[in-house]
Amino acid sequence: MIIVHCTATPCGREVTAADIDRWHRLRGFNGIGYHFVVRLDGRVEAGRPVERAGAHCKGYNARSIGVAYVGGVEADGVTPADTRTDAQRAALRELIERLRTQYGIMRVHGHRDFAAKACPSFDATAEYSR
Repeated sequence: MIIVHCTATPCGREVTAADIDRWHRLRGFNGIGYHFVVRLDGRVEAGRPVERAGAHCKGYNARSIGVAYVGGVEADGVTPADTRTDAQRAALRELIERLRTQYGIMRVHGHRDFAAKACPSFDATAEYSR
């Protein structure tokens, strides 16, 4: 399955895969936990190799691909919000379709489906259902 996340950073604040890698290492991970990061302008950056189990959703890392978009909270840095830019929406859809085809994935969920969090601040399960 694919599990969609947000970086829980304020709308409009740019974040890179290298930034997330640094944050995750500070938390004791052995590198970025997501497999892909979708930047504000729609660029998709590789994170952890897909062949390696992710570190993004406890209990599901070994059987999922973690995809995160930059954003997910209002400018106050606290209030959950779907802050995806048009470019991010298009890039996420394209990435998810590519991964579905490449790996035969049928299910797409939001992190919130597995944890008491708002992440990714929209209903990814409904949006990416077939």
